[in-house]
Amino acid sequence: MRSMRFIDTLSLLDNCYKLGIMERPKSKMKDDHIAQIAAELTLRKHQVKATRQMLEDGATVPFIARYRKEATGGLDEVAIIVIRDRLAQLQDLDKRRESILISLTEGNHITAKLEAKVLAAETMAVLEDIYLPYRPKRRTRALIAKEKGLGPLAKAVFGQRGIDPLTVAETFVNPQKGVENVDDALAGARDIIAEWMNEDAGMRATLRTLFARKARLTSKVIKGKETQGITYKDYYDWDEPLAKALSHRVLAILRGANEGILNVHMLPADEEALAILERQFIKTEGSAAAQVRLGIRDGYKRLLAPSLETEMRQNAKKRADEAAIQIFAQNLRDLLLAPPLGQQSVLAIDPGLRTGCKIVCLDPQGQLLHTDTIYPLAPHKRTEESGAKLKTLLDQYHIQAIAVGNGTGGREAQAFCRGLGFGRSVPIVLVNESGASVYSASLAAREEFPDDDVTVRGAVSIGRRLMDPLAEWVKIDPKSIGVGQYQHDVDPKALKRSLDDVVASCVNAVGVEVNTASNQLLSYVSGLSPRLAANVVAYRREHGRFNSRQEMTKVSGMGPKTFEQAAGFLRLHGADNPLDASAVHPERYPVVEMMARDMNCTMADLIEDSERRRQIQLEKYVTETVGMPTLLDIISELAKPGRDPREPFDVFTFTAGIHDITDLRVGMKLPGVVTNVTAFGAFIDIGVHRDGLVHISELSDDYVRDPHDVVAIHQKVSVTVIGIERDRERISLSMRNERRDVESKQQATQQKRRKR
Repeated sequence: MRSMRFIDTLSLLDNCYKLGIMERPKSKMKDDHIAQIAAELTLRKHQVKATRQMLEDGATVPFIARYRKEATGGLDEVAIIVIRDRLAQLQDLDKRRESILISLTEGNHITAKLEAKVLAAETMAVLEDIYLPYRPKRRTRALIAKEKGLGPLAKAVFGQRGIDPLTVAETFVNPQKGVENVDDALAGARDIIAEWMNEDAGMRATLRTLFARKARLTSKVIKGKETQGITYKDYYDWDEPLAKALSHRVLAILRGANEGILNVHMLPADEEALAILERQFIKTEGSAAAQVRLGIRDGYKRLLAPSLETEMRQNAKKRADEAAIQIFAQNLRDLLLAPPLGQQSVLAIDPGLRTGCKIVCLDPQGQLLHTDTIYPLAPHKRTEESGAKLKTLLDQYHIQAIAVGNGTGGREAQAFCRGLGFGRSVPIVLVNESGASVYSASLAAREEFPDDDVTVRGAVSIGRRLMDPLAEWVKIDPKSIGVGQYQHDVDPKALKRSLDDVVASCVNAVGVEVNTASNQLLSYVSGLSPRLAANVVAYRREHGRFNSRQEMTKVSGMGPKTFEQAAGFLRLHGADNPLDASAVHPERYPVVEMMARDMNCTMADLIEDSERRRQIQLEKYVTETVGMPTLLDIISELAKPGRDPREPFDVFTFTAGIHDITDLRVGMKLPGVVTNVTAFGAFIDIGVHRDGLVHISELSDDYVRDPHDVVAIHQKVSVTVIGIERDRERISLSMRNERRDVESKQQATQQKRRKR
C-alpha cells in the first residue's frame, strides 16, 4: 500500500506540474549519491557535498578551485568538473527513474517489488532493461501472436514439461484469428518466447557483459563503393576486438558507415552468445526444447543482438568521443596558453599572392593605426617598392615585431622581410592564422572594424595573436581552430561543454586586464555573462578606465554574488591598491592589511620586500574561513602580483632554404613546431606548407602511451625526415634519438604502401 500511495502522489504531482498548478522543483541529488560519487572518485563525502552546494549556489569551477580550497579540501578544476558532470548524470538518471515510475503507474504495472527494482537501478541501461517489458511499444510480432490467443501455447512450450508441441498447438488453430495451421500456431508461440527472452533483464545484463568483453569491431566495404571511399581503404576488411579499438579508428570507421561506404558490426561470436541463452532457457531435451531453441535463435538474431549491438555502438562512440574531446581540450589549452609577445607595437602581414599582402600597424594595446597593401611576392614581385614601404612604416609607427600569417605565401613573405635589413633587431614571426577568416567575418569583427574589409580584420587578428594569443583565440569558436581529431564527428554538446571549460580555465588562470579586455575575453571570466561583459565595456567606454576593483560594482548587473565570482580574476594594473593587479581576492584584502600592520609597513612594502614576507607567521592569520592553502596562495601572489603563468616568448626560425616538399631529403634534421597532437602522433610544421607526421612510435625511443606525454601544441622540436611521399604530399618524421638507416626505413614504407 505504501508503494501505491507513493506512486499515486508522484503521478498527482506530475499532473500538477503539467497543468501549471505547481512549479516543478529543481532536481536535487540524493544524499546517497554523495557517498556514491565520493567512493567512485576516492574523495571524502564532505568534499563532494561542499562542491555540490557551491555549484548549486551558482559558483563557477575556477572560483571554487582558486578561492574555496578550504571548503573542498583543495580539489582542482579537473576534480570539480568530474563531480559536476557526475552529478548531472545522476540527476538525469533520477529524472528518467521518475518518468518510468509515472509510466508504470499509469499502465497499472507498478508493484512494490517492481518499484524497488526501479529505485535500486544504478545505471541507465539497467533501468531501461527493467522498464522494457512494460514500455509502450508498436505492434510487434509477439503482440500480434498474443492477440491471436497464442500466449498460453507459448507458456506451455516454454515450460518444456514433457508436452508434445504439435499436439498442443492443434488446439490453438483458429483460421478466424489468422492461425491457419499448427505451423502458424508454433511460429506465433516462438515469437512470444523470443520477446520474453529479449525482455529478460538478467539475461540482457549477462549478454551485455559478454558483448563488452568479446564483441569484435568489423567493417567491410559496401559492394560498389570501393572507388568512392578510398579514404577508408584501410577499413575495407577490418576485424579487431572492440575493447581494444583506438578512439580515432572507431570514429573513422563510424564515419565511413555514416557515409554509406562501410558495413560495420560490433558483435561477439554468435555461438558463444547462443550457448549462454540456451544454458539459461533450455531445460530438457525434446520437441518442446527444440521449439524453444528455435525461438531463442530467432530472438537473438532479430531482437537481442541488434539491441545490444546498438548499445555497443553508442558506448563505443561515447568512449571515442571522450578520448577525442580530451585530446582536443588538451591541444586547445596548449594553444591558448602559448607564450605572448606582450604589449609591443606590431606590424602584421596577411600574405596574398594575386591580391597582394595586406598589412596593418597596431599599437601596444592592439589598436589599429594604419592599413596598407604591398606586392612583394609572385606574380607581382614589386620587391623594391614593397620593401621601402615596410621600412617607412616600421619607423613611423615604432614597430617592435612583425607577425606574418602562416598561410599560402607566408614563408615567402617572412623571407622577404628578413632580407630587407631594418638596421635594428625586429623579430619576424610566423603566426598560426587558422580560423582568422572565421573571426574576420564575425559580428564582433564587423562591430569593431565596420569600415574595413575582411582582409584588414584578418591581418589585425594575426597581429593580435602574436601579442596575446589567449585574448585573440577566444574570439573564435574553438571548433574552427582545427587542433583536434574528428572534432566534427563527436557529440557537439559534450565537445562544447569541454572546450568552454578549457577556455574559462585558461582565461581565469591568466587573469584579464579589465581596462583593455574585449567583450569576448571578459565573457569567459568567472561569473560574467556575455551581456554583463558588454556592460563592463560600455561602462568603460562611457566613464573611462576603472581605477579599482570596487568600482566595478557600479556596472549594471554586477551584483554582490557576481562580483564575488569575478573580482579575483580581473586585473587593474596601475590601480591605487596594488592588490587590484593581483590574484588576491578582495574578500582577503583585510588579511593582507593585517599582515602589513603587524609588520609595520605598507602593502606595497610587502610586495617589494621578500625578507618581510618571509618573517610573516602565517599561523596567526588562520581562521574558520581562511586556512593555510589560502594564506600560501596570498604570499605566493605577493611575490609576483598579477604574474602571467605562460612561458616567456621565444622567436623560432625554420631552416633556411627549406620552403617546399621538393626541398626535403630523407635523413635531414630540421627544427619544427608542433601544430596538432592526436591519438596516433603529432603533426609538425617544418616550414614547407605541409605538416609532417611523427607517428606515436617515432616520438621517443621509449614506449609512448599518450603523445601528450611527449609533445604539446607550439612546442619547438627537432625532427628527422624518414619518409617522403611527394605524390600524396605526405612527410614522415621522427623524434627518436637512436641512429637509424633512414633509407631502408623509407624503402620499407614504400613496400608497405605497394602491398596496400
